[in-house]
Amino acid sequence: MSWLFGTGKPTTPGTGGMPPANLGAGGMPPDKPGAGGATPIGQSPHGTGGKMEKYSFDSTALERAAKAAKELEKSAHAKDALQLSKMQEETKQIEQQRKMKESEAYREQLKIEFARTSEEEKRKSMAEQSKYHKSKAEYEDRLARQRYSDQLAQQARQEEDMRAKNEASIAKQEQLKKSTMDYEYDLRRKNDMARVEAEIKGKAKADRQNHDLIKEQLRIKGQEHRQTVLESIKTAGSVLGAGFQAFISDWDKVTAMAAGLTMVAAGVYSAKHGIGVTARFVEARLGKPSLVRETSRLTVTEALRHPIKTAKRVYAKPDDALKGIILKPELEERLRDIAIATKHTKQNKGFYRNLLMHGPPGTGKTMFAKSLAKHSGMDYAIMTGGDVAPMGKDGVTAMHKTFDWASTSKRGLLLFVDEADAFLRKRSKEHISEDLRATLNAFLYRTGEQSTKFMLVLASINPEQFDWAINDRLDEMVEFLSPSLGERERLVRRYFDLYCLVPATEKRGRLRLDEFDYGEKCLEIARMTEGLSGREISKLAVAWQATAYASETGVLTEAMMEDCVMNSVRQHAKKVVWQEESAATEMREIGKSYSSEKDASTGVSSIKKDPSS
Repeated sequence: MSWLFGTGKPTTPGTGGMPPANLGAGGMPPDKPGAGGATPIGQSPHGTGGKMEKYSFDSTALERAAKAAKELEKSAHAKDALQLSKMQEETKQIEQQRKMKESEAYREQLKIEFARTSEEEKRKSMAEQSKYHKSKAEYEDRLARQRYSDQLAQQARQEEDMRAKNEASIAKQEQLKKSTMDYEYDLRRKNDMARVEAEIKGKAKADRQNHDLIKEQLRIKGQEHRQTVLESIKTAGSVLGAGFQAFISDWDKVTAMAAGLTMVAAGVYSAKHGIGVTARFVEARLGKPSLVRETSRLTVTEALRHPIKTAKRVYAKPDDALKGIILKPELEERLRDIAIATKHTKQNKGFYRNLLMHGPPGTGKTMFAKSLAKHSGMDYAIMTGGDVAPMGKDGVTAMHKTFDWASTSKRGLLLFVDEADAFLRKRSKEHISEDLRATLNAFLYRTGEQSTKFMLVLASINPEQFDWAINDRLDEMVEFLSPSLGERERLVRRYFDLYCLVPATEKRGRLRLDEFDYGEKCLEIARMTEGLSGREISKLAVAWQATAYASETGVLTEAMMEDCVMNSVRQHAKKVVWQEESAATEMREIGKSYSSEKDASTGVSSIKKDPSS
């Protein structure tokens, strides 16, 4: 019997230790009153709402339990039933412990969730507080700015009022000063008029009183003057007559006088023209013409001032004609052929061929002209077409002096005319002045035949504006285009090495380079600088150097280089837009001038046709 061993639950044979279905919690049937099924006094046996009955004890249930216990003890499975009951109790205890642990875990999870929720609420509260403080600070800042603006506006109004008052006061003082000066001027003028009137009246009165005396004095002075003049004439005539008579009577004196006057005249004439010829000779060989801006031709002054430098220039070996010049391969090949032909022409004293280089600015035309002269062993002289027009009437003389000076060079001279279209325009244009037309004619006269003394190299952005006669003087035309991707990469690498990498390797310099792939960066910059000329790329490298020098550390970084590149690209785009607008404006002006020159009566244009068109 299980309730005897503390299990609290009766078992019956064949039930596996479980209480019978018809027994209550105490082993008694639930519908029978007794130890397990007794009904308390004052409560209905079927629950609430029943009629109160007298308490009674059922002894039969206890008898049946005792009988069942005896039968169970007699059974062969009593020990197994007891063991099974113990195992069931242990299982239930383990289940209760598991449930208690689950309850504890659930309580811990609730605590964690509560802590998380508390932290979330705290974070939200702090965010709201931060937002509130931020909005409060912004509002206070707006109020402060508004107050400051109001103060500035009030101060400006006060200053304006003060300035207006000062101006009014100054104007009033000026008015008073002007009125005072006008009053003083009127008084002074009246006093002067009165004084002059008094003087005139006094003088007139004195003249009337002394009229006879003054007249007598004038008559006496006139007689004395006439007598003096007559005596002087008589004396001079007698002296000159006697001298001339004595001179012409002596033939030796006459001959000596004539010879002396002849020698004086010859000396004056010889000195005058001799000095002019000597000056022109010295100027043609030693001086530099006014039209020439730069030249490699040595002068006596430079030779005496820098003898070592002069000796190096005289005995220097010719360099490569394309040294330091980066162009397209086909253009480099053509220019190299021109350099070789020019060098051999100079060595064999042949006739030089005139050259035209046209293309956008900054593409290397001037650099090649200088390098061509050095490679060929010639001197170079650079003149600009824009310097010719301002000279006016002196342009013809200056042009002849330039070519005279060029013809006296013993080594041969390469005359480079930059911006040649500035004065070598078509003569049929009406807006060309007569002075510029005469200068152009002088240029055509001096370049009509090929020369063994000088080589003519013209550079122009707009060669279509040349006069037809100028085109006839040209033997070779070379077009310089903007660099492509390959040439831009070579230019970027060259100028990066020249202005950034070489100064960075010098320990004395301030410039330093950040660590990055220089070759890859140069290729990237070459892709970004499409349309830029060689001169603009060189200026970009100088801008990198200046940016590094302007920084605090002196280190040139990739970001600094990219900023300079973007700035150069934007500037180039603006220049292109300006050029397009200028071209459109020029076309409109040409159209207006063309329409204005039409004959009103016949409607036929008066513009002459140019042969080149």
